[in-house]
Amino acid sequence: MIPQDHPRFRSLKVREHLARCAEEGILSLEGLTAHGRGEAFDYLIGERTTESAFRAGRSAAALLLLAKKPVISVNGNTAALAPDSIALLQQASNAAVEVNLFHRTDERIRKITSLLEKHGVKVLKGEAERLLPLSHDRAFCLREGIGSADVILVPLEDGDRCRALTEMGKTVIAIDLNPLSRTAMYASLSIVDEVTRALPIITQFCRELTKEEAQLFSAGYNNRELLRSAIQEIHSRLDHALD
Repeated sequence: MIPQDHPRFRSLKVREHLARCAEEGILSLEGLTAHGRGEAFDYLIGERTTESAFRAGRSAAALLLLAKKPVISVNGNTAALAPDSIALLQQASNAAVEVNLFHRTDERIRKITSLLEKHGVKVLKGEAERLLPLSHDRAFCLREGIGSADVILVPLEDGDRCRALTEMGKTVIAIDLNPLSRTAMYASLSIVDEVTRALPIITQFCRELTKEEAQLFSAGYNNRELLRSAIQEIHSRLDHALD
């Protein structure tokens, strides 16, 4: 039992939950390592949504609202951490949801799909095809989902698929706590934030933005400047850590 007055109560509860998800086969063991790496970067930004991440979330909502065929790509970590938030974002953005995995098995696809559906997510199903120019299993996706999407939200992404998607002419929105990752660098728009904080912000703006505002914020961002701001915020926090 984790005492509620423990200073890292929420973090320890999340780790405990993810460990159970790994035991159940929803999460890969490698996914636990990825989560730990993300936590380290979350320390550096102060475990909060920074001003630049907030602005990026607003632009992400604008891109989803104006998309002809938006898709939310979900992996095991995202499904385990934020199934309710995915459901709410899907409702607000009218985006399709597709499960896409690096460590892909039919059993994991079924388990993640079942978890999402229990939380109200409508998950695309069908026969996945090797549609992306990648040598690993993230290349497999649905033709009616990621294969034909114009805007793709990829929480907790890996860099090579992000690069492949952008080179195919798709707009890729990434949520990544590491502003120096290949994912953040290759994405069309990068949100440097923790996924359970970022998704509700995107959802909020999907509900609130007018069409005119969406057109403004979908074009009025510079991803390099957003990443530079994220790095500067980390630098400033480190500078004042012992003040």
